[in-house]
Amino acid sequence: MWSAFWHTIFYDPIYNSLVFFIDIVPYGDVGISIVLTTVLVKFVLLPLSLRAARTQLAMRELEPKLKKIKEKLKDNREAFARATMEAYKKAGVNPFSSILLLLIQIPIVIALYLAVSGRGGASLPEINTDLLYSFVPVPEQVSMIFLSIIDIVERNLPLAALAGITQYIQTTLVLPKPQPREKNAEPNFKEDLARSMHLQMRYVMPIIIFVVAYTISAAIALYFTVSNILAIAQEYYIRHRGLRHNGE
Repeated sequence: MWSAFWHTIFYDPIYNSLVFFIDIVPYGDVGISIVLTTVLVKFVLLPLSLRAARTQLAMRELEPKLKKIKEKLKDNREAFARATMEAYKKAGVNPFSSILLLLIQIPIVIALYLAVSGRGGASLPEINTDLLYSFVPVPEQVSMIFLSIIDIVERNLPLAALAGITQYIQTTLVLPKPQPREKNAEPNFKEDLARSMHLQMRYVMPIIIFVVAYTISAAIALYFTVSNILAIAQEYYIRHRGLRHNGE
């Protein structure tokens, strides 16, 4: 049951997307196919991605209101928690939407790696016709050298570094700035934890992406890089258009 779900929802769609684009791109370049597949994945996830981005924008707009709630109810943690959740509810904000988007992409990355590396039942440049949809032709040429420069199966330090850098830029744009600790304020575990999580997301996550991208293969580094660039462009678009979480 799990195997059928995995192939139906993740592996087979990713593999067929790669093969489809390999057939139409110049020289059957697998790297270009990965770029186009990443764009396709981002397009499919666009509604969820826009929702997460609008949520982040709405949370930034809620900061002054949340600060007033904190000042008013700082001595009553339960009331503060209820008032905060009520503010989120009225604004139509789900603070966990970004986490859901991240979790969905994990199996996609795994499927991409398996499809390129040949550990998922297929091995590029050979094509497993048993996995192809009826409308996906078998490409006549398959090149594992991206732009005639980068072996997409091997590690690539510059591409992994680019994945880490773009992740840092994307995270910096998306994450709201943590509230500074007030002078002479008593230690607050919740606020300290929030600041710690912010620092980890901003600085540790790019390092993790770099390590993963370099450790696995250039294919994953390319996926992260393109995905981050698209996310950065989306964030700038949302800020420029002034979109709200309700789509207005």
